[in-house]
Amino acid sequence: FPDVQGHSVHDGAVNYFVLFDQFEGQAGDGPEGVSWDTKGWVGTDRNRLWFRSEGDRSGRLEQAQTNLLYGRAISRWWDVIAGVRLDTLPDTPRTAVAFGVQGLAPYWFEVEASAYVETSGRTHVRIETEYDLLLTNRLVLQPLVEFEIYGRADMERRIHAGVSTGEPGLRLRYEPRREFAPY
Repeated sequence: FPDVQGHSVHDGAVNYFVLFDQFEGQAGDGPEGVSWDTKGWVGTDRNRLWFRSEGDRSGRLEQAQTNLLYGRAISRWWDVIAGVRLDTLPDTPRTAVAFGVQGLAPYWFEVEASAYVETSGRTHVRIETEYDLLLTNRLVLQPLVEFEIYGRADMERRIHAGVSTGEPGLRLRYEPRREFAPY
């Protein structure tokens, strides 16, 4: 695509997007559970209000993260974001100021990099990247990597300073329609 920086015409229409990237239910001998990861936005070409939510519930809420962010397009494929994040754990809820970037890196890697500063001064960074490898026009292999780095320890949550979580993943999905892609 040609570079559109400096292009004076942007559509002023308000659009929206919602993606349920993960919505899983578990059943078995123990309590039934639900796991989710969703994101979306509403806004114009340049200014958007973003939300992200992910979490796990098994009987009661185990953990959840909710972000409400303002995003501003800074280039063709990248947004700078700022807002708040609410971490919900059964006994230790936290609120943090969030800022970062998200977008499409060269070679079509989707990247979300966010930094958080809690009210106590504790900091951490969350980075997630994924890639869609088309095996056929409808069959997609999606590797992803996600990790969080903490500036200092949080003994109440049993989190040490440095890399606290790292999650590699590999998802195979089939898209009978672009709007519906079970995995």
